Amino acid sequence: MTPQAVMIFAAGLGTRMGALTRTRPKALIEVAGRPLIDHALALVREARIPRVVVNTHAHADQLAAHLALTAPDVLLSHEPVLLETGGGLRHALPLLGPGPVFTLNADMVWTGPNPLTALAEAWRGPEANGGALLSLVPREAATGHAGPGDFFLPLRRRGDASTAPYVYAGAQIIDPAALAGFPAEAFSMNPVWDAL
Repeated sequence: MTPQAVMIFAAGLGTRMGALTRTRPKALIEVAGRPLIDHALALVREARIPRVVVNTHAHADQLAAHLALTAPDVLLSHEPVLLETGGGLRHALPLLGPGPVFTLNADMVWTGPNPLTALAEAWRGPEANGGALLSLVPREAATGHAGPGDFFLPLRRRGDASTAPYVYAGAQIIDPAALAGFPAEAFSMNPVWDAL
């Protein structure tokens, strides 16, 4: 069954963006005339995902005010202390409901097919998909990505010295049961993927 909820990660500080995020959240930076969060929400609406949760932290009041005007059905999961992606997802689970969920990074803009729709079409369930299904793109297709790749195919992590040809594209379906082995309050999705 296709997940019925999506977690949009929007709590990051955006420190690499310097002056752009000193007085506003990264998710409200405009790209192509629209805030990043609006690009993410457009993908969610197109994919017809009924439950939407957005996490907040830095300049949370601004993001909350924007969403109250543009997407009043969105639920907010505020993080007084940054929890990173894994901890943020676990913190939001009461709002997301049971079962596997989509996650989407708010600080990316996609071209081409909707990654959420593509994931939904490929999803066969937690057992068949090994607990998660990640959207990957070839490193050369990831505009603005200057770092190493993240994954090889068949799916395996890059290791220490990377020539990995695929980059995580900021969208996935994951079974929250995969978070159970991580007792820390704040943790990244990276060790979760490694464990899977």
